[in-house]
Amino acid sequence: MKIGMFTSGYQRNPLEDIFKDAKRFGYDYIELWGGRPHAFAPDLKAGEINEIKRMVDKYQIPVIGYTPEHNAYPYNFMIGSELQRQDAVNYLKLSMDMGKEMGADFTLMSPANAGYLATSEEIWKRLIKTMRELTEYAEKIQHKIVLEALTPFESNVCKSANDLADIFKEVNSPWLLGMCDVVPPFLQHESIMAYFDKLGEKMYHMHIIDSDGNSDTHVLPGEGVLPLQEMLQELKEIGYEGTATLELVTAYINEPRFYARRAINNIRNLMK
Repeated sequence: MKIGMFTSGYQRNPLEDIFKDAKRFGYDYIELWGGRPHAFAPDLKAGEINEIKRMVDKYQIPVIGYTPEHNAYPYNFMIGSELQRQDAVNYLKLSMDMGKEMGADFTLMSPANAGYLATSEEIWKRLIKTMRELTEYAEKIQHKIVLEALTPFESNVCKSANDLADIFKEVNSPWLLGMCDVVPPFLQHESIMAYFDKLGEKMYHMHIIDSDGNSDTHVLPGEGVLPLQEMLQELKEIGYEGTATLELVTAYINEPRFYARRAINNIRNLMK
């Protein structure tokens, strides 16, 4: 299993810190958060992608996943007018272009909250319409989309393995794949390992982190209440050899290098 560094916690640090730390701490790859100041897709398109490529070459650390910010302002394809939805779709198409250009294997997407007044029928119609548009573009440029389920604190759209499986029935493409962030199923008393059974070959990627059991807060591995050691043993026994990003987000933004180092050291100890 390859272990990756997530980078949103480094947004107050220079870009080079990300690659330097991933290299010296022993991460296998980077999952690059697509927000300013480091990797906002329009900035990359304007020429700043060359700095990403330079860092990849300099430190010999690949960017395997590109995760554009689209769960909040100003992009969320699940809420607002049709003009706003299409603007978010165009942004994600550009993000896929940039992900492919930087050499990423996939661009990660997660349907955000559709608003309190949206009905289940309206949510599903908008979700499938959007994912079809994005998947058609992914097929055209031959770049994978990895779709993530979120917690109920974050979204009322796609929150479980069943939700992902239902989407894949409607939008059937080898370029649209799924993943498991371990916090959403753990919070909802859903089986983490059921993602592998329900998604089968579509189960492509993981976010591994710990949980406080009460919120969507992402806690350092081994420092929450999730039985990570036993989960890692299960992943080894089923032969999971894919990618697993340690998704530290902004809870540790004050000292990202301290916690990025501690996160991978904790995971290594749990995997022994």
